[in-house]
Amino acid sequence: MERREIVIDASVAVKWFVEEEYSDQAIKLKDLHVKGEIDLVAPSLIYYEVLNALRYSGVFKLEELGLIARLLEDLQIRLYPPRSVVMARAVELSLKYDITVYDASYLSLAEHLNTVVYTADKELLRKISGFKRAIHIKDLVRSTRS
Repeated sequence: MERREIVIDASVAVKWFVEEEYSDQAIKLKDLHVKGEIDLVAPSLIYYEVLNALRYSGVFKLEELGLIARLLEDLQIRLYPPRSVVMARAVELSLKYDITVYDASYLSLAEHLNTVVYTADKELLRKISGFKRAIHIKDLVRSTRS
């Protein structure tokens, strides 16, 4: 049986390194991936977004960010390079929902892969309320059973 692919955005991955609300759920999702129960996937820009968020958090020094970069790579999240069909849809979603193309790239990838995307970004979820593939990380337990 093929493992279920689940898209995550940077707001979820950041919670692996910074204790915040819903960090426990984000870590549970990562652990499911590490155990081989699911495959985490993301656009290739995710690592840059995570490192940028952590850099501006003021919590980490240069050496620590370098270690985090290696840890992210070691997790072997399946990264998707830019592809015209996914990029074009990301632009459409960006315009439709008035969100960044970066944020829309996660949504577009979830559509392309016929799966869901987990996010911790409440403002994003508010803007894309009509987009049924996006799930807040707080709802992890309920949705990974399907």
